[in-house]
Amino acid sequence: MKQAITGYRKDDENDWVAELACGHFQHVRHNPPWTNRPWVQSPQGRQEMLGYYLHCKKCIEGAPLDY
Repeated sequence: MKQAITGYRKDDENDWVAELACGHFQHVRHNPPWTNRPWVQSPQGRQEMLGYYLHCKKCIEGAPLDY
């Protein structure tokens, strides 16, 4: 299920986490070659991706909200 990015925060390991409209969190790491998300490295890039839809596995699994 796709959910819009509504904000960001950092986790305990200083990695970026997207806050999704559904109430779940999802890591948005830039870790080439496995994950290529250079936009997460700058404030402007993160701002431009607000509203972008990510696939939320937690919604499919029926996981409790992260908020």
